[in-house]
Amino acid sequence: MAKALLGYVGGSDPRLLAEMRRLQKRVQDLESELSRIQDENDALNAAAQHQESLLDSIDIDVPQAEPALT
Repeated sequence: MAKALLGYVGGSDPRLLAEMRRLQKRVQDLESELSRIQDENDALNAAAQHQESLLDSIDIDVPQAEPALT
Protein backbone atom coordinates (compact mmCIF):
# COMPACT_ATOMS: atom_id res chain seq x y z
CA MET A 1 0.00 0.00 0.00
CA ALA A 2 2.83 2.42 0.83
CA LYS A 3 4.42 1.86 -2.58
CA ALA A 4 1.13 2.56 -4.29
CA LEU A 5 0.69 5.77 -2.32
CA LEU A 6 4.25 6.86 -3.03
CA GLY A 7 3.71 6.32 -6.74
CA TYR A 8 0.42 8.16 -6.59
CA VAL A 9 1.83 11.12 -4.63
CA GLY A 10 4.62 11.56 -7.13
CA GLY A 11 7.58 9.37 -6.42
CA SER A 12 10.60 9.53 -8.65
CA ASP A 13 9.41 8.94 -12.18
CA PRO A 14 12.37 7.89 -14.38
CA ARG A 15 11.10 9.98 -17.29
CA LEU A 16 10.85 13.04 -15.07
CA LEU A 17 14.35 12.47 -13.71
CA ALA A 18 15.76 12.01 -17.23
CA GLU A 19 14.07 15.21 -18.40
CA MET A 20 15.41 17.05 -15.35
CA ARG A 21 18.96 15.87 -16.08
CA ARG A 22 18.59 16.85 -19.73
CA LEU A 23 17.41 20.33 -18.80
CA GLN A 24 20.20 20.77 -16.24
CA LYS A 25 22.76 19.79 -18.89
CA ARG A 26 21.20 22.26 -21.34
CA VAL A 27 21.39 25.05 -18.76
CA GLN A 28 25.07 24.26 -18.14
CA ASP A 29 25.77 24.28 -21.88
CA LEU A 30 24.02 27.63 -22.30
CA GLU A 31 25.86 29.14 -19.34
CA SER A 32 29.23 28.08 -20.72
CA GLU A 33 28.31 29.41 -24.18
CA LEU A 34 27.25 32.71 -22.61
CA SER A 35 30.56 32.94 -20.75
CA ARG A 36 32.51 32.23 -23.95
CA ILE A 37 30.57 34.84 -25.90
CA GLN A 38 31.04 37.44 -23.16
CA ASP A 39 34.80 36.79 -23.17
CA GLU A 40 34.87 37.13 -26.96
CA ASN A 41 32.86 40.35 -26.74
CA ASP A 42 35.25 41.77 -24.15
CA ALA A 43 38.21 40.96 -26.40
CA LEU A 44 36.54 42.60 -29.39
CA ASN A 45 35.72 45.71 -27.35
CA ALA A 46 39.33 45.93 -26.16
CA ALA A 47 40.59 45.61 -29.74
CA ALA A 48 38.15 48.29 -30.93
CA GLN A 49 39.25 50.67 -28.18
CA HIS A 50 42.90 50.01 -29.05
CA GLN A 51 42.16 50.71 -32.72
CA GLU A 52 40.33 53.91 -31.79
CA SER A 53 43.19 55.08 -29.59
CA LEU A 54 45.63 54.42 -32.43
CA LEU A 55 43.53 56.53 -34.77
CA ASP A 56 43.27 59.29 -32.17
CA SER A 57 47.04 59.26 -31.67
CA ILE A 58 47.69 59.96 -35.35
CA ASP A 59 47.96 63.71 -35.50
CA ILE A 60 47.60 64.62 -39.13
CA ASP A 61 46.40 68.04 -40.13
CA VAL A 62 43.93 67.37 -42.86
CA PRO A 63 42.87 70.56 -44.56
CA GLN A 64 39.19 71.20 -44.57
CA ALA A 65 37.64 70.46 -47.91
CA GLU A 66 36.29 73.49 -49.68
CA PRO A 67 32.72 73.35 -50.88
CA ALA A 68 32.30 72.59 -54.54
CA LEU A 69 31.01 75.31 -56.79
CA THR A 70 27.57 74.61 -58.07
